[in-house]
Amino acid sequence: MSTQITADVALVDYGLGNLRSATRGLERAGARVSLTDDPGALDDADGIVLPGVGAFSEGMENAEPVRDALVDAAEAGRPLFGICLGMQMLLTSSEEADKVGQGDAQGLDLVPGRNVRFREGQKVPHMGWNELSVEREHPIVEGVDGQYAYFVHSYYASPDDERAVVATTDYGVTFPSIVANEAGNVFGTQFHPEKSGETGLRILRNFVEYCADHA
Repeated sequence: MSTQITADVALVDYGLGNLRSATRGLERAGARVSLTDDPGALDDADGIVLPGVGAFSEGMENAEPVRDALVDAAEAGRPLFGICLGMQMLLTSSEEADKVGQGDAQGLDLVPGRNVRFREGQKVPHMGWNELSVEREHPIVEGVDGQYAYFVHSYYASPDDERAVVATTDYGVTFPSIVANEAGNVFGTQFHPEKSGETGLRILRNFVEYCADHA
């Protein structure tokens, strides 16, 4: 696959992202990356990446200034890629917010569903390399079935519609490791592609190519 610059990608800076490695990974994948906290800048991008590490409620609070712009971009059909916490923020709500008394924290609701915690008996966080099992076709998973990616998380997505599940991973329970909306332009990975070696680079290249095809 070519590493020529093929798409302009806005990497959202809301204070909780792994920005340096995400930028480097996207650039290796062929993107021209703009780091931004400006809602207006999202209109000019071929695609948007919402990274994230940390707690759901804090993520939603920090991202409030760009919330409407993210939803508008997604509803307009622009590619939106959530990574780790960023993927969880694509959903409607989270048990994590309930746990800290912030159950009113609402996600972007672009992939309807709820984030739930691994149950008793499962060591948390789920940390390290684990296998991806592709459940249905989507451009983001081209060439990655059976490959391994790097995870660090204690909560996982439970979409309302099982068709939102693009890939799964087993950790005592089979959980969605990649989800997408019905239109296919909003998707997220529970793992960190920027820390997942060649598998992650393939996913980032798939994203950049998707952005270029839909620009």
